[in-house]
Amino acid sequence: MYNRTRIRIVATVAAAGIAALGLTACKSGDGGTVTNKPKTSASKPGGKKPAAKKTAAPDVAKAGDTISLKGMEDGSKLDVTVVKVADPAKSSDEFTTPDSGKRFVGVQFKLVNTGTATYTDSPGNGAQITDADGQQFETTFADITAGPSMSSDVRLKPGAKALGWLVFEVPKTSKAATVQFTMDSGMADQTGEWKLS
Repeated sequence: MYNRTRIRIVATVAAAGIAALGLTACKSGDGGTVTNKPKTSASKPGGKKPAAKKTAAPDVAKAGDTISLKGMEDGSKLDVTVVKVADPAKSSDEFTTPDSGKRFVGVQFKLVNTGTATYTDSPGNGAQITDADGQQFETTFADITAGPSMSSDVRLKPGAKALGWLVFEVPKTSKAATVQFTMDSGMADQTGEWKLS
């Protein structure tokens, strides 16, 4: 009798532990959202609002547009802008070159801390390019002639900004379609997406 009761208690505790782990996993992996809507801009000088577009297609962020993103911590927010795209991008030295059959694509990002918490991250960990076929490519360590690379250790107090290039290595035959950026080394729930072509 004692052994059966003990076995039931152990089984109940184990089941409760597994259920708690499952709830924790569900909470942290709620899925995320991908937004490609650029931040709305203020009225043009003179108080006039921009003229309405005649097409019914929604605005999609592209180079030059800013997307507001939230991080995992309270008060963690960034305005992220894809400033320029260099495709193909040229290595700034003769030793760092893309593998055979591949090319470098550079994307210049501007990060502005619009939150109340200090932003500390390696931005390259949260960026990827997707080609027209749906293949995704992570950043690579390379310096390009287009300009200085984004630091791998960015620390921004509220109101501060960072500017730099992230480099991707993609097949020569791939057409770069979109670039994505997610805070917290790709772990935050919100992802910004910009159309490249």
